[in-house]
Amino acid sequence: MRVLVLGGTKFLGRAVVEAALARADDVTIFTRGQTNPDLFPGVERLRGDRHSDLSALEGRDWDAVVDTSAYVPRVARASAELLSGQAAQYTLISSISVYAGFAEGPSEDSPLATIDDPTVEEITGETYGPLKALCEQAVREAFDGPSLDVRAGLIVGPHDPTGRFTYWPHRIERGGDVLAPGSPDRRIQVIDVRDLAEWILRMAVAREEGVFNATGPETPLTFGELLETSRDVSGSAAELTWVDDEFLLEREVGEWMELPLWLPSEPGLFEAEVTRALRAGLTFRPVEDTVRATLDLAVTTADAGLAPARERELLDEWHGR
Repeated sequence: MRVLVLGGTKFLGRAVVEAALARADDVTIFTRGQTNPDLFPGVERLRGDRHSDLSALEGRDWDAVVDTSAYVPRVARASAELLSGQAAQYTLISSISVYAGFAEGPSEDSPLATIDDPTVEEITGETYGPLKALCEQAVREAFDGPSLDVRAGLIVGPHDPTGRFTYWPHRIERGGDVLAPGSPDRRIQVIDVRDLAEWILRMAVAREEGVFNATGPETPLTFGELLETSRDVSGSAAELTWVDDEFLLEREVGEWMELPLWLPSEPGLFEAEVTRALRAGLTFRPVEDTVRATLDLAVTTADAGLAPARERELLDEWHGR
């Protein structure tokens, strides 16, 4: 299969290229050449800026396009229009964030988020989801052929640059008294970047189309299970201290980034309906493999997770009640 990856050197794009090469696909990547430029020396590279110059894509043919880097509808539409007639199938990597609300877990038919000004191109926490929904619409309208919208949940695993998941395996590995938020029984949903990439390519081969929530695992995973798995895989002697949501909220601990995976205000984010993707062949490797790859190939970032002094302060106050 001849595959064009729009963005192929960072996280999901990188995993798609690796999976395609493992399948012996003929891969072309289109990037600005700024991120990991030395990756994949044997892969055809086309240079350009999606916001202003797609000329390198003209006059070519591919069996499938995997678009990992469209965040605003103007850009998504431009590539879909140009590649219509040049590619047999188009996969847009969208997001679970397209939904209007997360009081309950969304299905693919749940209402989508909207934005007052659809021409906005500044990506913020408020605009990201609505703009991704508009990207889906733009591709469906502009691409003459089967298009696939992959509404990915939290993507994790090797080379994760975000810290949203990586904080926990690395924090557990460091050991000591670990502040664990809320309840160990709270459900979380994540998808290993390698599982997502491999499934995307299988769907492209079959020229599948439509909308799919893509997260997991198939068997519900709890926060407690993730942290216990991280302790087992790392061989850490860390002690988990579970701290009530109310205590943390009263002390203005930040959801999601200051305490990654902790989102008591929107519990449905980790309860997305994924039956459609499971029926279409989405599979999941054991969470142990994801934790191990995270420890080996991803590092947490300075803007994700509790600072050590802040964690110690909160734990001291919790223990001293």
